[in-house]
Amino acid sequence: MRPVTKIATGFVLAFGALRINGFDLLLDPVGWGLCASGASELRRTVDDPFSRAGLSAVTMVWTSLVIMATYFVDEDRPLTDSPVGHVMGIAGTVGALITVWLAADAVIRRIRLCGDVSRAGLLDVLRWAVAGLGALGVPTGYGYADPGVVLPIVWFAALVALIVVLYRAARLPCLSEEWEPAAV
Repeated sequence: MRPVTKIATGFVLAFGALRINGFDLLLDPVGWGLCASGASELRRTVDDPFSRAGLSAVTMVWTSLVIMATYFVDEDRPLTDSPVGHVMGIAGTVGALITVWLAADAVIRRIRLCGDVSRAGLLDVLRWAVAGLGALGVPTGYGYADPGVVLPIVWFAALVALIVVLYRAARLPCLSEEWEPAAV
């Protein structure tokens, strides 16, 4: 599987939900692990944008594991009813948005180096939409605002579009493991 395909598939697993008795069968830690794996394959240096994206994805693996453990400790109560669950829910949401931002940023930078400015611009707009609309939705999940049904629908559409563009970009030569930037 190509590295960017791993990142996009990781987003599908992390943001998708197939629930039975409240338990998400699409394990979020597996999705974030795929993101970390894809970013690791594309990393060139320690301060590379893919390095930051990979570190964020690894952090989300552990955050997701803690959230899953919180679910199993008291599965009769919603996650947001306990103080730890409340904090972990916010950390999971904010961390997911940061990870999407960093992963998209790394892909955008690499694509711009190859000269594909239009695809990089599209990814940039989609990244802003996913992160911005997702941030607006955080208070909604905790009962602090009610934007209606439009916000989640537009956010989901932006996320799906971002994932589709990542899948389509995965075949670009500059997003392969073997690619090296041209010497300046």
